Amino acid sequence: MTRAEAAPAPGPSSVTAVFVRLKLSLLRNGLRQSGGRRAAFVTSLVVALVFAALQLLGLIALRGHPHIESVIVLLVAVVALGWAVMPLFFPSGDETLDATRLVMLPLRPRPLVRALLAASLVGIGPLFTLCLLVGSVIALAHGVAATAVGVVAVALALLVCVALARAVAAANVRLLSSRKGRDLAVLSGLVIAVGAQLVNFGAQRLGASGLAQLAPVGDVLKWVPPASAIAAVDAVGAGAYGTAAAQLALSCAALAGLLALWARHLTRLMTAPDGSTLNAAEPSARRRGAGGLARLLPAGRTGTVMERSLRYVWRDPKTKAAWVTSLAIGLIVPVFNALQGTGSIYFACFAAGMLGVQMYNQFGQDTSAFWMVAATISDARDAYVELRGRALALLVITLPYAVLVTILTTALLGAWPRLPEVLGLSLALLGAMLATGAWTSARFPYSIPQEGYKNVAPGQAGLAWISIFGGMVAAALVCSPVIAVTIWLNVSAGGDRYSWLLLPLGAGYGASVGWAGLRLAAPRTAARLPEILTAVSKG
Repeated sequence: MTRAEAAPAPGPSSVTAVFVRLKLSLLRNGLRQSGGRRAAFVTSLVVALVFAALQLLGLIALRGHPHIESVIVLLVAVVALGWAVMPLFFPSGDETLDATRLVMLPLRPRPLVRALLAASLVGIGPLFTLCLLVGSVIALAHGVAATAVGVVAVALALLVCVALARAVAAANVRLLSSRKGRDLAVLSGLVIAVGAQLVNFGAQRLGASGLAQLAPVGDVLKWVPPASAIAAVDAVGAGAYGTAAAQLALSCAALAGLLALWARHLTRLMTAPDGSTLNAAEPSARRRGAGGLARLLPAGRTGTVMERSLRYVWRDPKTKAAWVTSLAIGLIVPVFNALQGTGSIYFACFAAGMLGVQMYNQFGQDTSAFWMVAATISDARDAYVELRGRALALLVITLPYAVLVTILTTALLGAWPRLPEVLGLSLALLGAMLATGAWTSARFPYSIPQEGYKNVAPGQAGLAWISIFGGMVAAALVCSPVIAVTIWLNVSAGGDRYSWLLLPLGAGYGASVGWAGLRLAAPRTAARLPEILTAVSKG
């Protein structure tokens, strides 16, 4: 018998150990790539540990509070939700999420699930979740039996969270590795912004009315895995052993179901062909109807420029990210402040300001392809039509959105008599930002790298700051006559009777300064085409 014949076949435990070492190797090799990546990892680790320690101390300090169970089950449910959505918005955060890389390995689904589950427990996320779960058990456990159940509950809840993330990633791995999946990651900024505002809003409401209003939510969530596993600790401490057993059984059933779902998706990924591009060459109904938008746009160069700009918004990841962020913040700031009762009707102008920023650095999104645009500009007239088309494309989205946010903010605050003046001020600000944006696009262009997360090419950060913040200050100065009239009408006696005049005044002023800004920027754009091309091609 040869040595190869005598060697035992690798078992499930050895496969698991290999995958854990593989995960550690991926982390170690990733940190060796650059000092910036090492600094980002260390910073993330320190921030996560500090935040986890603070949460641990906070939960321990709440031990004995009458509503601590409701707080903890809600917290665990939110953490589980974060585990579920994180692979969708940050697919590149873990290289082992894409199981299609393991297709060529002779592995069966069950050993592979065990190995990947063990490897998933290595990282900052599992460590943070473990600290939170330990603090939750310490806050809830009363007695030896509750402490013993708490040890099981921590392990069970952590495994449910990890299995949930893996099942979601396996079910959507084809999407996450495609262009649409990368575009989905653009929405992460929107989710974070909305989530932060919701947390802020909820914290203020809880501070005003106390933790008692969490009780109805907690009564429901304590039967939802993995929060049910942690809630079982409190049930054991209260002597409700039957309730605790049922809650632990729910979490066990959820873990088993997630593992089975994960194994099924892994089997499909390992055996089924990738059909994501089978219909790529076939004309779809959407492509056949793509001319619908073009038929609604003006004829000639203006319509062509508008269509190109709108396609950038829809297809280019960096442009889409900027628009999604501006749309979200432009709505969140006025609406959430109005809901909290601390807002002002003038916060509605924030939408026009955030969207008007998209006019700045118009040529940067073209990158080196700007040479094709430059080749079609022979004089100031061509440059004016080019800038006008880009401004009109921006107005197609910005104008109705700014009006909608203004009306919504006014409705939430119940300040309908002041709607005309705020809407007029928003339109004037939007026109001023179009004017200054056209000028700064010609005077301070900079490149937007297509790869990576940076929105400015190295060495051009100063140009970006001057273009955006200098342009915003200039826009406020250009809009100052309408602002002055608004202040005068609000402080003068009987000015409310004439406040409605601010709507036509603001709309007319915004249109006038926007047109004047495009006219002034056109000759400079035509004269600086080589400089603009050089600046936007550095990325």
